[in-house]
Order: sequence, then structure tokens, then C-alpha cells
Amino acid sequence: MDNKTIIKKVWNYIKPYRILIAFAFLLTFFSVGLTLYIPILVGDAIDCIVVNMFNRKIFSILLRVIICAMAAAGSQWGLAFIYNKITYQVVRDMRNEAFQKIQKLPVAYMDQHMYGDTVSRMITDVDQFSDGLLMGFSQLFTGILTILATIFFMFSMHIGITVLVILLTPLSLFVAQLIAKKTYSRFLDQSRIRGIQTGKVEEMIGNQMVVRAFSREEKNLEEFDTINEALSQCSLKAFFYSSLTNPSTRLINNIVYACVGLCGAYVSIKGMLTLGQLACYLSYANQYTKPFNEISGVVTELQNAIACAGRIFALMEEKEEEEADGYSELVALQGKVDLEHVFFSYEPEQKLIEDLSLHVQKGQKIAIVGPTGCGKTTLINLLMRFYDPVKGSIRLDDLSIQQMKRQQLRNQIGMVLQETWIKTGTVLENITMGRPDATREEVISAAKASYSHSFIKRLPQGYDTLLTENGEALSQGQRQLLCIARVMLCLPPILILDEATSSIDTRTEKKIQQAFQKMMEGRTSFIVAHRLSTIQDADVILVMKDGNVIEQGNHDALLKKNGFYATLYHHATHIEA
Repeated sequence: MDNKTIIKKVWNYIKPYRILIAFAFLLTFFSVGLTLYIPILVGDAIDCIVVNMFNRKIFSILLRVIICAMAAAGSQWGLAFIYNKITYQVVRDMRNEAFQKIQKLPVAYMDQHMYGDTVSRMITDVDQFSDGLLMGFSQLFTGILTILATIFFMFSMHIGITVLVILLTPLSLFVAQLIAKKTYSRFLDQSRIRGIQTGKVEEMIGNQMVVRAFSREEKNLEEFDTINEALSQCSLKAFFYSSLTNPSTRLINNIVYACVGLCGAYVSIKGMLTLGQLACYLSYANQYTKPFNEISGVVTELQNAIACAGRIFALMEEKEEEEADGYSELVALQGKVDLEHVFFSYEPEQKLIEDLSLHVQKGQKIAIVGPTGCGKTTLINLLMRFYDPVKGSIRLDDLSIQQMKRQQLRNQIGMVLQETWIKTGTVLENITMGRPDATREEVISAAKASYSHSFIKRLPQGYDTLLTENGEALSQGQRQLLCIARVMLCLPPILILDEATSSIDTRTEKKIQQAFQKMMEGRTSFIVAHRLSTIQDADVILVMKDGNVIEQGNHDALLKKNGFYATLYHHATHIEA
């Protein structure tokens, strides 16, 4: 994405605040006008002193200077308030849109990108962009207007010296542009490496126990040092080039000021300018060159802001999940599931599921077993439409799930995974995630059915206990019981259990299995299990290998076949023994 495209997109966010910007422009004219009027008053005061020392006119001039200075200060305060308001409202809008975008991105995007990099774009890059935008508002517009107004006043006093000043000005702009080209690529690299660093930190903090269990501290320190050193070098180069801008332009501007002083002194000696006018002219020359120093600094900061904005917009332009119009009236499904010649792979060159066909009747209990990487979880991902098949069709009650809205589909399916997710909120809010309108009595009933009621009562405020992100105050088993309670509260027609009791003690697991049996009555259930002893009563056991269902039948029938399932079962029985 080139700079012009990025700037156009930024303008689209600024456009809703055009009235505030227009008001800021008026204040800017007022502030600059007063600031440039003060040197004229000072020049008049100097001429009065030269002619007649002190008199009443001088006090009148000084009073006007004080009034103008106070009014200019007030308008500058108003400008700062308006520019901050615009900047942080724009940033708020961008973050809101970015967060909404994340809700619509396909699961594949999250699987293929580091979480830390996404977080860095939404937090750090947006902050960097806001700093650049605020500086652009507060210094760029005022600086440009000051330059134009100063030229006008200088022309009104002496054309020759003003032409000399204007002819020397491009030197400052040329130097600033030359340095800006160097800084942009450096700031872009800086933002990219910062995202990698944030991802590394997030990964290490979230997996501290695993890191320490495998004594990876030293290795992780080395990897982080490498990333940190790369960021240090990149940042050093970026800020080195950007730091050259201000002193370089200041040097040229000081040369301009010296030339104006010499020429002005000569003209004054010739009697073409009074001493007061010369003082005023020198003040204008200083005010003319000062914005160039500020603008050069702004240009450098804007390079960083544009680089950060480019990363934010790149996230916002990622392709969203394609959504069908959906069936207008989708009543509760019965639970019949059909897969016809389904092909799927995460990577085109790495085949996974090939020509899979499966027919499940309403109320059947389907167990899915097989070695790691055979496609068990992938099949669940396809049923939930976290991914869509490359070829083939999946139907629920003879309705294609590709023609359903994902929300319509997922309202018909309850899923409990081995990995748990607890949001920041009360226990009650976590259980009612799928049914926000559920009554407290219904929640308690679901908690009792999932055998989580007893430990919830022992919490400080019971169901109103506030849980932190990921439920850090709870054990893994307790978190999983809450996830099971969610599904038991919703009771959808189709259930998916992916190692749902893996973190629960044996005694509670038996009770949960009994609760599951009751919950699964009349409902189609898909159970992914590694412990084969837990799925012996399944109506159909699908044995998967290399993405294909190689065996199918109930437990006894598969043992009689003495095939791959029998080998898995006997091996598992031997290990448990």
C-alpha cells in the first residue's frame, strides 16, 4: 500500500470531524494573525523610543501587545484541545473498526499470524499513528499558515530581501525530503520487528509453565535478545536519520536569518527601513524559518505514522469470511448430517481429507478416533464452518451449511473442547454466553447437571464471583466444567465433544459421562476421543487415518474385523494395564 493510498484512507477517518477542523482553521488564522501582529507593535514601540524616548503611546502599544499575546495563547489552547479531540476520536474509530474486523476474519488468518503481531497493530501502531497525526495537526497546519502569512507581511515591508529569503528556502525543503526518504523504510521495519517482539513476549508469558518445565529459559532469552538487537539496530538507524532533519534544516535556516540580518542592516543604513521596521523584519525572518524546523520534524514523525497506519490498514483489508444470505427461517434442526465427497487441506501442497463421505442419522452417537494428525479435529472444524471444504458438500437435515449463515449454523451446535476459554466477567455471565436471556434458575440447573454447582457455591460470591481473563483463579478442571455447563444450558440439537473431560478427575468424569448420556439422548453427537474406553457405547465409530475414514461400525463389529481399530484398542488396553 503506497503513501497516497494510506493518506486517502486516513482522510476518510478524519472527514466526519470536518466541522471541528474548520473551526480549528479559524482559530489558527486568528492565532497566527495575532502572533504576526505583535512584531509590528514592537517595531512601532522601538521607533517611538528612538524618536521621543518614552511617552504615552508606548504604554498604549505595550497594552495592545499584552492583549494580543493573551488572545493568541487562548486560541492556541483551544487549538490544542480541538486537535487532541479529533486525533483521539479518529484513533477510537480506527481501533473499533480493527476490533470489528478481527471478529469477522476467518479462523485461518488467526492460525497463520502471530497473536502478538495483531495486538501490536491494534495497540502500539495505533498509538504511534496518533502521535504523528497529533503532531501533524498541531504543527503542520500552523507552520504552513505562518510561512504564508509571514511572506505576505515581509513582501509588504521590502520585496528584495523577501525574494532572497524565498530563494534560499528550497535548500531546507530539499534536505528534509532527502532524509525523509531514508527514514520511512527504517520506521516500517521498526514496526514490523516490534510486532514480532510483541508476539514473542505474548507467547512466553502465556506459556510460562511449559517454558520452565522444559528448561527453555536460556534459549528463549537468546531468541529474544536476537529480536531485541534487531529492533535496537533498526530503531537506531531510524532515529539517527530522523534526528538529522532538525539540525540540518536549522543550519540552513540560520544562514537565511544571517543573510536577512546583513541585508536588512544595509537597507536600514540607506534609510529604506527604520530601526523598528528592521527589528520587525528580523522577527518575521525568525518566525518564517522556525516552522521549517518544526515541519521537518513533523515530516519525520509522519513517516513513522504512515508506516504504522499502513500496517493497521493492511489488517483492516484482510479478506473477511464469506457469508451466505442464509435461510430466512431456520427452525431447530433434527440432527441429520451428511458429508458428500469432501476434500480439504490447510495447505494446497499438503493433502489431508480426500473424498470423505459420511451419513449420520438423527440422534446417533458418533465417535471419531485415530492417530494424531489424521483429521479428527479438522472434521470438527468443517462441521462448525471454521473452514470450508475445498470440494464437496456438508448438509444438515438436507440443508447445505454453505448456504447457512455461520451464526445460524453454530446456534444449532454445542461444542466443548479440550482447551477452555473463560472471559472476564462473573461466573453467571460465563455460563450464559450462549443464552444471555437464561434465568438464574436455569443456570443453576445446568451447573448442577455439569457437577459444577458445588465448587461455584464455594467461590467468594458464588455465581456473582468475578473471574479474570482465562479464569486464572480456577483449576483447569473447573474451567472445563463451566464450559460443559454452557452447553448444557443451551442444549442444541447437535453436540461436539473434543476430549471434553480430559482435565477432570476420574470420579467427576464418570458423573459427567452420565450427564452427557442424558444430554445426548435424541441428539446427534460427535465425540473425539483418545481414550477408547470412553466411546465403546457409540452407535458408530469412525476410524480415521490420513484424512480418510478407513473403518466404520460399532465397537464389537470393529473388533471382529481385527483391523486398524482393533490394533489401536489392544495397544491402548495394554498401556492402561
